[in-house]
Amino acid sequence: MAKIVAIANQKGGVGKTTTAINLSACLAHLNKKTLLIDLDPQGNSTTGLGVDKKTTQLSAYDLIINDANMDDVMIPTVQTDLFLCPANINLAGAEVELVSQISRETRLADAIDKIADKFEYIMIDCPPSLGLLTLNALTAANTVLVPIQCEYFALEGLSQLMETIKIVQRRLNPSLSVEGVVLTMFDSRTNLSIEVAEEVRKHFSDRVYQTLIPRNVRLSEAPSYGLPIIMYDKTSKGAEAYLQLANEFISVSEQ
Repeated sequence: MAKIVAIANQKGGVGKTTTAINLSACLAHLNKKTLLIDLDPQGNSTTGLGVDKKTTQLSAYDLIINDANMDDVMIPTVQTDLFLCPANINLAGAEVELVSQISRETRLADAIDKIADKFEYIMIDCPPSLGLLTLNALTAANTVLVPIQCEYFALEGLSQLMETIKIVQRRLNPSLSVEGVVLTMFDSRTNLSIEVAEEVRKHFSDRVYQTLIPRNVRLSEAPSYGLPIIMYDKTSKGAEAYLQLANEFISVSEQ
């Protein structure tokens, strides 16, 4: 049965989608059959894996709103052992449409439940908000992975995410827990990055991954080529970091 991980932070620009794409691809590279669900209406995980949002016949929208089967929605990607449930612009209307749906918070969980035994990991790229799409992800997930950028205001808004996780634990998913915190956009040349990393470790203690994701030009370039960093430039600092993170993630997950 797959481990289901929601990658969430309602603050934009923290490396959430970069982490979703590249951690998923590195897990697949390490022979872990992985499904990435793009639940962000911007669809950046979809385009970042070389899939044209405009030509996808079925998407996460159909999964949640139209009761489509995951088997019909998910597609193979450029990375062996990595499958994608794509997103397109239709997902932008899902928040409104979900309001009137029966069991609106568990639509994604119901869809995942039917295919969970086919994968080792199911990763969910959440939108940068705490609306009904993110609630669906948190209700479906076993754990939450939180990317935090090593910049000023890094911890801003995180208390709101943690409060949302507590509400989901109380009302919808008692077994939900925090998988860990990933420090992104780390620049060892600046005191700010080092100070933020120390502050985050003080705040979350042993739940912070040892692996630091650096600022890296190749990481920024890879999505425009529709490739994860492990395929775009496997010798880059970004590829090395995400591969190291994937190994650490597997090690922590399988303890």
